[in-house]
Amino acid sequence: AALRASEMGCDLLLKGTKVDGVYDDDPVKNPEARRFESLTYHQVLSQDLAVMDHAAISLARENAIPILVFPIYQEGAFAQVVRGECRCTIITSEV
Repeated sequence: AALRASEMGCDLLLKGTKVDGVYDDDPVKNPEARRFESLTYHQVLSQDLAVMDHAAISLARENAIPILVFPIYQEGAFAQVVRGECRCTIITSEV
């Protein structure tokens, strides 16, 4: 049987990426791209932001699991996330 997110007992989903959060465009290709500090699940879906697939965003929303998007390749980034000191984007039900 498939494991539902609510059965995982998690409080937060960590999403490591090559950049330091969610942007309105690809920051590698567009130096003018704007980084978001925080977003709602609805904003991610309605603006079709490239974070993860829509099913994963919807599942997180249905189970009220916040998503923290952080730079996985930056040295010490995971430790910064744990300490609450990262430059990242948080996705929740409300900003």
